[in-house]
Amino acid sequence: MKRLFGTDGVRGIVNAELTPLLVAKFALAVGAFFPEGSRLLVGRGSRAGGEAIQRIVEGALVLSGHKVYDAGVVPTPALQYAVKTQGFDGGVVITASHNPPEYNGIKVIGPTGIEIDRDEERVVEEMFWEERFRHASWRSLSERVEKYPHVNDIYVKGVLEKVDRGLIASRGFKVLVDPANGPGALTTPRLLRELGVKPVVINGDLSPLPARAPEPTPESLAEAAKTAALLKCDLGVGHDEDADRAIFIDEAGAVYWGDRSAALLAKHLKVHRGERGRVYTGVSSSTVVEEVLRPLGVEVVWLKVGSVDIAHTMRKMGDALCGFEENGGFMYPPHQYVRDGAMALALFLELMALEKRRASELFGELPKYYTIKTKYPMPREKALLVVERVKEAFRGERLGTIDGVKVISSDYWLLVRPSGTEPLLRVMLEAKTEERAKELLEVVDGIVREVAGP
Repeated sequence: MKRLFGTDGVRGIVNAELTPLLVAKFALAVGAFFPEGSRLLVGRGSRAGGEAIQRIVEGALVLSGHKVYDAGVVPTPALQYAVKTQGFDGGVVITASHNPPEYNGIKVIGPTGIEIDRDEERVVEEMFWEERFRHASWRSLSERVEKYPHVNDIYVKGVLEKVDRGLIASRGFKVLVDPANGPGALTTPRLLRELGVKPVVINGDLSPLPARAPEPTPESLAEAAKTAALLKCDLGVGHDEDADRAIFIDEAGAVYWGDRSAALLAKHLKVHRGERGRVYTGVSSSTVVEEVLRPLGVEVVWLKVGSVDIAHTMRKMGDALCGFEENGGFMYPPHQYVRDGAMALALFLELMALEKRRASELFGELPKYYTIKTKYPMPREKALLVVERVKEAFRGERLGTIDGVKVISSDYWLLVRPSGTEPLLRVMLEAKTEERAKELLEVVDGIVREVAGP
C-alpha cells in the first residue's frame, strides 16, 4: 500500500502535491478513524494555504460526525498539550514543521497528545485509498465549528509549572528568539517575560513568506547568532515553523545542534533535579550523548529517526528521563512526550541559572567533534541504494541499520539515511578532526555520484 505519512505527518507542496482533493479525502479518512462524536481540536501554523487547508479539514471532520474546535494559530506542542490536558479525543495540526516554505502538511494527534502511531497511520491510509469514509446523518451534524482560543494560554502556563520561575528570574537573563515567522512568536516571548527574562525577537511577525529557512540550522540562524552576540544576549533560541524544535545560540554567537543541548539537559535532569530513567534518541544523534551520560549511569537507547517513534516508545516503556533528536526536538515526559521548543528553552534557562555559568561554558565541557551535515536531492529508491553501497564500503566497522546505516568507529561516526519527509538523502557525520571528517564525506560523496549518475 502506498504511504501517505512520512516521518511525521503528511506533507507536500501546496496545490502541487497537497491538493484540495487530497486534503479533503485525507480529512475524511481521519474523520472515519476517530469514533463518531469525538471532540477534535484543530489548529494551524503560519504557512501558505494553512487557513484554507484548516477549513477543508474542519468541514470534513464535521461531516464525519465530530464536534470540532478551532484553536487558531498555535505552535504544534501547544495544541498537543491542550489535547492531552483538556479532555479532547484527538486533534489535527496544519503544519510542515521544518520543510521549505512551499510545503504544508497535516499531523494527526491522538488523545495522549502524541501523533498517532505507525499502525494507526496505516489504518488511516487504508481508509484513504479504499475511500471508507463515514457520512454522518444530517440530523446529527454540529451546526458550527466552535472557537477555542485558550490553547496558547494553557500551554504557556503548563511550561511555567515545570521550572523554577523565581530562580530563572533572579538571573536577569536576556534571550534572543527567532521563531522563523511562525506561531512560536505568540508563545516563546510571552513565556520568557513570565519567567522574568527579557526577550529580543527577530523574524517575529507571522508570515507565509519567512525571512529565513524554516529549519533551524547554523546556516539559517546566522543572522540570529550575529544579533545575539551584538546585543549581548545571554542565550539565543531558534525555532522551526511550528516551534517544536529549539536550537540554542550562546552569548558569543555559536550555534549548537540539539544533541549537544539535550546532553546538557539530560545531565541537568539527572544531577540537579534527581530524576531517573533512560534517555531515548534517534540514530542521527551524536555519540557525544553516551560519553556524557554513561559516567552518570544513564543508559542511552538508540531508535529510528522520528519523534513519533521516540515518543510512543517512551510512553510504552514508562522509564524515560527524556527523549530528543539532534535537530533540536526535546521531549520532557513530566510535561509531555512530544517535542517542545519552549519547554526545552525553559529547562535550559533553569540550568544556566542554577549553575551560574554562561552558555558557552556549559557547551564547552562537552567532548569535541567536528560535524558535517549535508543532503542530496534524490528519489528514495536511489537513496536506499546509496545506503547499501555505504554498508559495503564500511563493512569492517560497527554498523547500525535501524534507520539507513550508521557507521561507528573509535574516532568518528556517520549516518546515511533517506529523508522521511522529502526526496532527499541525508548525511551526518562527526570526527575528532576536521581532516578526518572531510575524508569521510569524500567517500560518501563518491558513492552518491556513482549512484546518481551524470
